[in-house]
Amino acid sequence: MVSFNSLAFLIMLYGANQINLNMANPYTQIYLQLVFSPKGHENVIPVKHKEELQKYTTGIIQNRRHKLLAINYMHDHVHIFIGYQPSQALPELLRDIKANSSKFINDNNWVPGKFQWQEGYGAFSYGHSQIGDVIQYVKTQEERHKKASFKEEYLRILEKFDVEYDPKYLFDWI
Repeated sequence: MVSFNSLAFLIMLYGANQINLNMANPYTQIYLQLVFSPKGHENVIPVKHKEELQKYTTGIIQNRRHKLLAINYMHDHVHIFIGYQPSQALPELLRDIKANSSKFINDNNWVPGKFQWQEGYGAFSYGHSQIGDVIQYVKTQEERHKKASFKEEYLRILEKFDVEYDPKYLFDWI
């Protein structure tokens, strides 16, 4: 018998469509905060195009049947909070968001040179009762970063969730 934790891991890794769950109707309630950063110090997210980029990214997420709950692009990272639909593997969703948003930024010539996202991402899960707090957290990034850098914030999140990490494999900090 597959335990819930191992089943949840397999669904996030491969997507529900690729796993024979032997159930007629899988029901899920999965809330994830996704965090990632641009590659290179010269590639900052253009603040003047923030709203347009957020709308574009919202379309990517919704077209893949996930529910966007909050999004906030900062100049050196992004927070996306979603109701995750396990029919798509999580790495596949992140690949789609990064590839399509990079192309959108490059097609619009919003940065000098070529815009790219760094390898990797953070994905953190929350319960239903935490939705309001996480939405508020994502929406108030500007205020939060007056007091702490992205690096300080990200390390705090990793520690809060007891995520083991090797500092040499974290983001290149801008």
